[in-house]
Amino acid sequence: MKKGIHPEYHKITVKCSTCGTEYAVGSTAKELKVDTCSHCHPFYTGRQRFAAAQGRIEKFNKKYGVK
Repeated sequence: MKKGIHPEYHKITVKCSTCGTEYAVGSTAKELKVDTCSHCHPFYTGRQRFAAAQGRIEKFNKKYGVK
């Protein structure tokens, strides 16, 4: 590797602005903030709702006569 052309690598803390969870990671940035992390995102926590998708499927099947 050439010297002087690569950014410095830091150990930083990433903080989620939604739930406040902090993660220790390595990065070339000095500070990182995320809106939603895997700790509070509905897809990963199992709180995601599929009711809207089911209604669209039933509407499609009714419209085109699919059984």
